[in-house]
Amino acid sequence: MVLMVDRALRETREAFDSVAAEYDRTNAENRLLSAMRRQVLDVVQRSAAPGAHLLDLGCGPGCDAESLARKGFRVTGIDWSGAMVEEARSRVVRSALGDRVEVAQLGIQELDRLPAFGFDAAYSNFGPLNCVPDLNDAAHQIGRRLRHRGVLVASVIGRVCPWEIALYTCRGNLARACVRFANGFVPVPLKGRTVWTHYYTPREFEAAFHAAGFRRQSLRALGLLAPPPYMEAFAGRHPSLVSTLLNVDGFVGVWPGLRSWGDHFLMVLERV
Repeated sequence: MVLMVDRALRETREAFDSVAAEYDRTNAENRLLSAMRRQVLDVVQRSAAPGAHLLDLGCGPGCDAESLARKGFRVTGIDWSGAMVEEARSRVVRSALGDRVEVAQLGIQELDRLPAFGFDAAYSNFGPLNCVPDLNDAAHQIGRRLRHRGVLVASVIGRVCPWEIALYTCRGNLARACVRFANGFVPVPLKGRTVWTHYYTPREFEAAFHAAGFRRQSLRALGLLAPPPYMEAFAGRHPSLVSTLLNVDGFVGVWPGLRSWGDHFLMVLERV
């Protein structure tokens, strides 16, 4: 088991190292991803007090940290990928935000190396928490980093993505259509490498954090009716349809019964 975890962490880090140089550009050009990012950052800004010290869990090349720093927040970003950390540090220098943003190469599984109760809020965007080997331990470690009543805003890759199920079922690839229903780590390809991913329902995710002293404040779907970001080519061919679906998502994504579905779900949890 230990060897499997070590392998998963190593291969996931290598996968993100390999795409770090182009990650920011390709994400910025992806309309679907950008729409999801705006929603997450909006919620972070509403959930944290002005000027709060934020912990970015899986900061990647630092685009979220930069955006929030420009809004007046202080941000400490961590990432397991050394190449992503270098990209983020370069961004901080280019943006002249060194007084507001700090970046460290650190995995979420290594949070005990950060000071206890040092942050007002934390956020994790586009699934870094799906890649941790032990979500229960991560939940406790995040809780120990947050001050009382601190919040976590988490964008998590969910189990039930209607577009993905329909797409691969129509192609006759039932194994791929059902991949998110597997338990434990699942190998997900990324440019010829592997990201080891654990999919969650909102109930599964919330249970881990409830045991760590959090309570849920809100839940919504991301990418429910709109296609997932990897279908950007489809979005480019059908811009009007996708605009409509994104707008409708803004309303129906909070409906009970539907908010647990989607490519991702967005959950806000408070440490109590």
